[in-house]
Amino acid sequence: MKLEGVKQRLEASRADLSGSVFADVSLSGSTFEDVNLSGWTVRDANVSGLRLDNANLAGARISDVNLAGVAISDCRLDGMTIDGVAVTDLFAAYRARPMLEG
Repeated sequence: MKLEGVKQRLEASRADLSGSVFADVSLSGSTFEDVNLSGWTVRDANVSGLRLDNANLAGARISDVNLAGVAISDCRLDGMTIDGVAVTDLFAAYRARPMLEG
């Protein structure tokens, strides 16, 4: 199916859309629930306000991305690196630092 130059709300359930291509498309306000996005690639995208809950990002590669204001909580971090530095090591060093009195 090819959609071009249209404004259309789609509802898909129990569907296989593998291999689909979305270029110059607005998906703002869309919801993806119980979906398989393995092997998914996103380039040159505005995902400000993105919310990921209960997601598996194992093996994800993130580069040249604006992470200003990003909040990460209650996440498994083993194996995660930032610029080649293990995040768990960063937290260990942070927790081991001497507390300054002020």
